[in-house]
Amino acid sequence: MYIVKAEANQVEKIVDMSVRAFETDVYVGGVKGDCPPEFDSVEWHKQMAREGHLYQAMIGKDLVGAAIVFPDETEKSVYIGRIFIDSVYHRKGYGIRLMDCIEKYFPWAAAFHLDTPCWNERTNAFYKRLGYRIIKVEDGFVFYQKRKSEPKVNCDELS
Repeated sequence: MYIVKAEANQVEKIVDMSVRAFETDVYVGGVKGDCPPEFDSVEWHKQMAREGHLYQAMIGKDLVGAAIVFPDETEKSVYIGRIFIDSVYHRKGYGIRLMDCIEKYFPWAAAFHLDTPCWNERTNAFYKRLGYRIIKVEDGFVFYQKRKSEPKVNCDELS
C-alpha cells in the first residue's frame, strides 16, 4: 500500500467509499446516520483535496481507501482527521497498512494525534493496538496521541 495526494478525478469514488465505510459503524456501537461531518459531501472532499489534506490509499492501481490529514511542521505533529477503508476491503489489514503509510509519509513528525467517538469499539481497539495512547476523553470523544520513540543509543558505540 502507498498513499498519494488525492487526484481530483478520484474524489467522487473516495466519497462513495467513505459512505460505505462509515455506514458500517452501526455494527460497532454506532447509530444509523451517526457519521462524521461531511462524510458524504463531494464538495467538502474536493475542498480537502484542493487544500492538500486528502490522501488516497492505493494497492497497486486500486483505490482502497483514503485519509484526511493535517500536518503541522512547526509543531512537528500530524493530526489524522479521518481514515477509512472501503467496506469491501474491511478485515484485510488495510487500515493498519494505511496508518503505517501515514506515519512514514511524514518522517519529520514527532507526534500523531487523532480522535474517535467513545462508542466506536472498532476504532478505539484499533488505535490502541497501533500504539496510540489516550490523552483525554471529552464530549463523547477519545483523543489519542502516538509519539515517535527516540532513537536508541548503543552504549558500546559511545566509547
